[in-house]
Amino acid sequence: MRDGVMLRAAVVLFGKQERLEARTPQCLLRVARFRGVDRTEFLDNRQLNGNVFRLLQLAERYLRESLPVAGRVLPGLFERVDDPLYPPLALREALANAFCHRDYSIGGGSVAVAIYDDRLEVTSSGTLHFGLTPAALLEPHESLPWNPLIARVLYRCGVIESWGRGTLKIVRLTEEAGLPRPEIEDAGGCVTVRFRPTRYVPPQRIAHDLNERQRAVLALLDASRGGLALREVRDRMADQATEWEVKGDLALLKQLGLVESVGWGRGAFWRLTRQ
Repeated sequence: MRDGVMLRAAVVLFGKQERLEARTPQCLLRVARFRGVDRTEFLDNRQLNGNVFRLLQLAERYLRESLPVAGRVLPGLFERVDDPLYPPLALREALANAFCHRDYSIGGGSVAVAIYDDRLEVTSSGTLHFGLTPAALLEPHESLPWNPLIARVLYRCGVIESWGRGTLKIVRLTEEAGLPRPEIEDAGGCVTVRFRPTRYVPPQRIAHDLNERQRAVLALLDASRGGLALREVRDRMADQATEWEVKGDLALLKQLGLVESVGWGRGAFWRLTRQ
């Protein structure tokens, strides 16, 4: 409180969902999964209201539910090792920074998470301040929070790093995971952190739930570049699915617009529709 007035930082951090939605609509998280590499068609689109802690939790949950995780068994071990498409800690750091440093004075502002076939973007309303540039954020820099009260609370709760280390941590985690260095863009009144994968991003959920075998088919077609014949897909399936099962999976994926068949007869092959 200051002079009997509730500070915006207190509302953003601890406000109740029902009041925030009506009185502070900028306490908003937008999440979406798009088909392809642009915003032409949604596969999923949601808007969620709440305080910073609730929205951060919801954003992390959405990413866990929406992003594929590859499983592999290491030689000599009897347990599976999960290989996330993007390092979860890097995504969490990007989300925390977005909620911490965005401009809450913008009435229509939000934090947005957008998943495309070739990238993931975390965007927050507002621009960079204090002379910071996207390039400077990827190098050692001073900690200059735009919302110092919010930053202080999130730091004490262990949500964010101090001393300007957040973006450096994101860079380190992505490079350790074998991914390209993330891109930071300051344009159109928003700041965007962009992650790019090293493999195709098959959607977990669209108009129909995809099972593990169907996602494996998508990954195989992506790795093949030129496409695969039905029998080739069947032969490469790790779980030894029958040809009829693979044929049914391909038919469903074609109906959903994710794959297409090219050619006829023995010369026919399957490929991703984005190719």
